[in-house]
Amino acid sequence: MTDILKISQSTLSRIESGRRRLQGDEARKLDKVWNTGRMFELLVWYASMGHDPQWFAQYIEKECRAGIIRIFESQLAHGLLQTEDYARALIMAGSSTEPEKILRERVMRQQMFERLPPPQVTCLISQNAIEWPVGSPEIMRGQLQHLLDLSELPHVIVRVVPRTYEVGAYPGLNGSFQLMAGEDFGEVCYTESSGGGRLVSTPSEVLGFAARFDQISAKALMEGPSRDLIRSLMEAVQ
Repeated sequence: MTDILKISQSTLSRIESGRRRLQGDEARKLDKVWNTGRMFELLVWYASMGHDPQWFAQYIEKECRAGIIRIFESQLAHGLLQTEDYARALIMAGSSTEPEKILRERVMRQQMFERLPPPQVTCLISQNAIEWPVGSPEIMRGQLQHLLDLSELPHVIVRVVPRTYEVGAYPGLNGSFQLMAGEDFGEVCYTESSGGGRLVSTPSEVLGFAARFDQISAKALMEGPSRDLIRSLMEAVQ
């Protein structure tokens, strides 16, 4: 089977133990060699359409190992870019039975910025996401200042998609997602949805999200104007 899939024995063991998912192109190879029609390909496709509790853990694992991260956020500041106060206000507004545990885990994820070398992070964020009031005016001002501080780091790019008629209806209205690329796993995408997200690894689907990211990027302000907009919103918070 390793010869068919062109993978190592250790990778095969991870697939067999459930620690790594069979990819769509790998399923097609098995179908072709074993003459199983499209059975494996369809099983992988159906599995990719539903929510799996393991996906979030796999998403966090890949986020920690990624060398390049591209984020689009349509509703709120992304978890990697949240202040502790902002994150606490969001978590406390939810229904979690372990809010402090979730908060600690979210803050720990941000330690990736201290890696050497750190990942290259590009975040496109909608104006709606940075205007929605969370917690208190002090918390919002702190969050906006944090975005400004991060945007000054050489390995972090923050650009805002302005809420204007010129931008109008754009691909970002379909929801938030995050692309992650690493030397040992290629590129994957995590897309958010109500009740749980979905980890996308099929190359054709990942390419679709990459194309959407580029389309959203074309609508976003450049870095300098983005900082100016964030500052003006921060000054307006009452």
